[in-house]
Amino acid sequence: MFTAVKWFKNVSTVFVALALVSLAGAVHADLPDFTELVEQNHKSVVNISTTAKSEAMSRRQQQGMPDLENSPFGEFFKKFLEQQEPLQEQQFDSDSLGSGFIVSSDGFVLTNNHVIDGAEEIIVRLHDRRQYVAKLIGKDARSDVAVLKIDAEGLPAARIGRSSELKVGEWVLAIGSPFGFDFSVTAGIVSATGRSLPRENYVPFIQTDVAINPGNSGGPLFNLEGEVVGINSQIYSRTGGFMGLSFSIPIEMAIDIADQLKENGKVSRGWLGVIIQEVTRELAESFSMATAHGALISRILPDSPAAASDLQVGDIIVRFNQGYVDKSSSLPPLVGQVRAGRSATVDVIRNGKEVTLEVTIGELPGADELASAGRAPVAKVKNKLGIEVDPLDDEVRQSLSLDSGGVVVTAVNDGPAKRAGVQEGDVLTMIDNALIKSMEDFEKAMDDLEDNSSIAVLVQRPQGPIFLALTVK
Repeated sequence: MFTAVKWFKNVSTVFVALALVSLAGAVHADLPDFTELVEQNHKSVVNISTTAKSEAMSRRQQQGMPDLENSPFGEFFKKFLEQQEPLQEQQFDSDSLGSGFIVSSDGFVLTNNHVIDGAEEIIVRLHDRRQYVAKLIGKDARSDVAVLKIDAEGLPAARIGRSSELKVGEWVLAIGSPFGFDFSVTAGIVSATGRSLPRENYVPFIQTDVAINPGNSGGPLFNLEGEVVGINSQIYSRTGGFMGLSFSIPIEMAIDIADQLKENGKVSRGWLGVIIQEVTRELAESFSMATAHGALISRILPDSPAAASDLQVGDIIVRFNQGYVDKSSSLPPLVGQVRAGRSATVDVIRNGKEVTLEVTIGELPGADELASAGRAPVAKVKNKLGIEVDPLDDEVRQSLSLDSGGVVVTAVNDGPAKRAGVQEGDVLTMIDNALIKSMEDFEKAMDDLEDNSSIAVLVQRPQGPIFLALTVK
């Protein structure tokens, strides 16, 4: 009996061991093998180094010396420094490193704008250690894309893929030169697509957890087919090092920008001419929306494509050229991809109903600035919102670039407006979808307000217009 039990335990152990080996083999089989991908594609990746001239600091600044002019030793140090070789007029070379990749066999290279920005000399080094002085064909700061050209033929060009086909969770791989370690390979997965970053409104970034560090910038992001799907551009970090959040420029956008730079020397982006804001849960309720989504138009700029269309302040853009607008940040990249002069369809929610409009897109101009607002004290009015308002004079209206109308808030008492965030100095231009062009319009809007109703008010501030949601009690 003892022998049988012992035999059974031994057999069980063998089966468990075999099962674990089998499971380990299955897990290993499911993980990608990057060796062939790297072997076939690393030759298209290049190392980029730049040199720029910078003004030297004074000798006192370089040596970190304090200001001793008024100290007892001031005269001694003054004579000592006068004997030293003057450095104020000297210059020194500052170097930076980055990555890039070859997009055509005749020597065109893509990289980031910030890699070569301000460079006096750009050196491109290939995998076989050949080096070339590159010519800058063009650069675009808004997208952080730059195009270089080296005098060479028969180069191994990277195969271009489609970032639009990427799926969250898909394996991707980066090749670059982090901290100068040439042709380093890192891998990870796609964490998200269509990410909008602060001050980067026109780039729908690919977010990954691929390890990206200084020197990787400008290098390619490959899919498992060995196709470039993005340009590694930025990381999010609180320490300056990699923290699992890296962002790449979609390759379709980068190629389009590169083509424009080669053909025209500049990049043309679509422009709608609206100021938008996020649709919060409270605003969605006031606009009779089941869920909060889309981009809420808080202002239409004069002489803009939107002004020439049927778009209105208070419209919520939910689709642009069939592209879904989930958040307000989703809209600028969609608009920017449309060439100026072309028509686009815009689906908006207006008064609780969806409306489809046609808009002819313009070319994105420089940013406009709003002047600070003033106000002229006149007779004050108290109302259901708990605020006091005055008429808006022409001078203030022009300083805020308002076409017409509006009343200025001169006092905010306890009430719905204060709870919603209305501030003294705000200019009210719309209340519950009703335009406010005069004191009479404002008084009528107050009379029409119903108790326990959720409404949206549009206020103009020096920073721009913004909708606020409030509940009338």
